[in-house]
Amino acid sequence: MTDALKVLIIEDDPDIVLGCEQALQLEGIATESVGSAEQARRRLSRDFAGIVVSDIRLPRMDGMAFLRELMAMDRELPVVLITGHGDVSMAVQAMKDGAHDFIQKPFAPEHLVGAVRRALEQRRLVLEVRALRQRLDERDSLESRLIGRSAAMQQLRQMLLGLASSAADVLIQGETGTGKELVARCLHEASARRGGNFVAINCGGLPDTLFDSEMFGSEAGAYTGSSKKRIGKIEHASGGTLFLDEIESMPMAMQIKLLRVLQERVLERLGSNTLIPIDCRVIAATKTDLLELSREGRFRADLYYRLNVATVTLPPLRERREDIPRLFEHFALQGAARHERPVPELSSGRVQQLLSYPWPGNVRELRNVAERTVLGIEAGSSPFGEDATATPRPLAATVEAFERALIAEALRRHDGSLARTAEALATAKTTLHDKIRKYGLER
Repeated sequence: MTDALKVLIIEDDPDIVLGCEQALQLEGIATESVGSAEQARRRLSRDFAGIVVSDIRLPRMDGMAFLRELMAMDRELPVVLITGHGDVSMAVQAMKDGAHDFIQKPFAPEHLVGAVRRALEQRRLVLEVRALRQRLDERDSLESRLIGRSAAMQQLRQMLLGLASSAADVLIQGETGTGKELVARCLHEASARRGGNFVAINCGGLPDTLFDSEMFGSEAGAYTGSSKKRIGKIEHASGGTLFLDEIESMPMAMQIKLLRVLQERVLERLGSNTLIPIDCRVIAATKTDLLELSREGRFRADLYYRLNVATVTLPPLRERREDIPRLFEHFALQGAARHERPVPELSSGRVQQLLSYPWPGNVRELRNVAERTVLGIEAGSSPFGEDATATPRPLAATVEAFERALIAEALRRHDGSLARTAEALATAKTTLHDKIRKYGLER
């Protein structure tokens, strides 16, 4: 990528300009030259695709003053300064002020080329990370947060858009790692309550002794060690959304207290007799069948029916395999931006591995694999071992699911073109057309 970047040379001595241009262009590095800081200013911006090589001694505005201006515009723009014999102390100060490097006259061509290559590589990485972050910032819609083009994900997004505009409480069901909290946050942020707090509580991680004070709050002196008033989680969620994760793990005594709050929409802090009105939307999440638990007496049936105004069921990853390559690319993009690493290439062999693995940890496991791939530490921790790919699904169903996912991904990569997809999959267009109809993949 350094080949796509260029060097802006700021120098008023034509002989030095010629020498710099020849040395860099012989190495395949693009250059552009100007004679003053004023001319350079018109060519530079925060996202300038290149670096600056500037003499310290320039007409009107010198290189030091221009360096300060450039650092104010973009602290990450590499500036290589050319100095004379009497300017070394000035160049050292410039390095402290943000200059990338300096070269003392007279200099050998290879010295200039080496300094420029190092600066270009640094600039390449900075611009790549910025581009990744910009692409991530743009992915702020429901479709970009809940990634997938499978029928199951399209139905999920449609349901969430319908629920977001309502005040109905919601029960989210799904296996571990399917993204229940993400769905809850999307519901909150798409609703009229997005200006309020989103308060997430893991019901399984809340000790019995702290339940009352954490959930309902307390007045000063309500118990030993309570020296000031405490606002509980439920009250903090008023005006926003209360998310109760792993609701199935909440002890029965706590369920009774929670049920009253949800029914009456009022609470009392510990140590107080004052009823406090609560206005929050309640979203609960579970990885088990709450109705079956209520039949077994392990979960209150009245709480289940109170929570179950609307139910959202999240599909496991193995049931929407065509979404796996897109999800992997998204997580790899996030990991590359976070760790400032290049985005790994998704080869056809890797796609086949991703599609054939059963993903017991669902999207969370896929995210971890993508991040390890970005970091280059996948060896020894890959889930794609022979034993890991075992699945109880019938062979015919497994083969069909794998084939459907491969065709769906190939269609996506080739913008739905039947001819290009058939060529990529090395199959006849008529055969591919029949399979597209068989698997319901028509655009």
